[in-house]
Amino acid sequence: QVQLVESGGGSVQAGGSLRLSCAVSGYIDGRACMGWFRQAPGKGREGVAIIYANGGRTSYGNSVKGRFTISQDSAKNTLYLQMNSLKPDDTAIYYCATGDRFGRCGLAYITYWGQGTQVTVSS
Repeated sequence: QVQLVESGGGSVQAGGSLRLSCAVSGYIDGRACMGWFRQAPGKGREGVAIIYANGGRTSYGNSVKGRFTISQDSAKNTLYLQMNSLKPDDTAIYYCATGDRFGRCGLAYITYWGQGTQVTVSS
């Protein structure tokens, strides 16, 4: 059984930084991408950052490009999200997730979700 457990959320002032971690246990297909998503109050869930299985290619949402960095350890047991220059608009619950065995990480193709970790950015 796959489990994804996020940690590292908290409250920070605008301009600050946080690093989220996601501990991965259980079997995940080697072709699956992994990513971070977020959901702000009253809004839908959106993709933040994705890392793909082949070569570790990454992609980011437009609102976080240049500020956030996704990475994972060599054994792929832990997924990270380094968040710099945080803004109040980044306030949301952040979720770790895995995509399907075809390497897709759109919302419709997520196979496993973590429980989420709250990030609050004050102005």
